[in-house]
Amino acid sequence: MTTATTVPRIVRRYFELAPSKDTEAYFALFARDALVEDEGEEYAGIEAIRTWRAEVPRVQYAITGVEPAGEGLVVTCTITGNFPGSPFAGLKFHFERFDDDHVKVLRIRP
Repeated sequence: MTTATTVPRIVRRYFELAPSKDTEAYFALFARDALVEDEGEEYAGIEAIRTWRAEVPRVQYAITGVEPAGEGLVVTCTITGNFPGSPFAGLKFHFERFDDDHVKVLRIRP
């Protein structure tokens, strides 16, 4: 398992801002042409990501693992919130492409 100090800042910021009400700071994490996959659906571009996010319940994240995957990173979390099946352990966030400033490809999978 990778320690928190080796997790890139952009990935740490994702988990800091995702449960926040500051949605503009959250959306600023994504490249304009970013791709997010969640529950088998793909959302391409920042406007599609905004639409997706409006439909997703706010949750709290407890990171339980971090491991390199190719040129990316997989962060495993337990999420807790107001949704059926909460808490849900083992949700994997595949940060496939990112740089210091933006997430470019994120795939969320059980």
